[in-house]
Amino acid sequence: MRVVIAEDAALLREGLTRLLEDRGHAVCAAVPDGGALLAAVAEYRPDVAVVDIRMPPTHTDEGLRAALKLRQDFPGTGVLMFSQYIETSYSAQLLEGGAAGVGYLLKDRVANVAEFSAALERVAGGGTALDPEVVSQLFRASRQRGGLATLTPRERQVLALMAEGRSNAGIAAELVVSGGAVEKHVASIFTKLGLPPGESDNRRVLAVLRYLGPAGA
Repeated sequence: MRVVIAEDAALLREGLTRLLEDRGHAVCAAVPDGGALLAAVAEYRPDVAVVDIRMPPTHTDEGLRAALKLRQDFPGTGVLMFSQYIETSYSAQLLEGGAAGVGYLLKDRVANVAEFSAALERVAGGGTALDPEVVSQLFRASRQRGGLATLTPRERQVLALMAEGRSNAGIAAELVVSGGAVEKHVASIFTKLGLPPGESDNRRVLAVLRYLGPAGA
């Protein structure tokens, strides 16, 4: 397996290089920043790149932005983000369209070298390797962006009962409120979730899917 490493910490960069080479992999390049990462991938066309998130010059999200560019320009190269941090906005973009050939592991949660190597090989082969904590935070961020975080507690109750298949009358009976009050709550839910009236879309179904699906988990 041919690997490029992008990590600004010299000791970790050298350590990863040695560990991977000891397991029989070819480390084509080990670089300290996003620009050098893209240049190395263009030159060596590796199977997979290991990328830290925070690299020079600002040490914020340069690695993730470079990874997005890498996925766009070199779709055949897998990308394994390997970081101490979870950055949700660019990570969501990285996973859009499917997570094939993408990984995101937290440095302090990788138990051993064999686990890391197996994850890297999986990503290089077009598979996925996502830390559960990364998945959890991405789902929470997706829920907030989707408008669920703006719902009032009562609106959340109404949406939960909608997800159970209750009619407006059934919701009114469960919450001991009037049918008119339920209708107002439902209308507010549709507005906050950005579900305008449409001839082809059932807003009630779409609202429930938003609530139950990955973006609302």
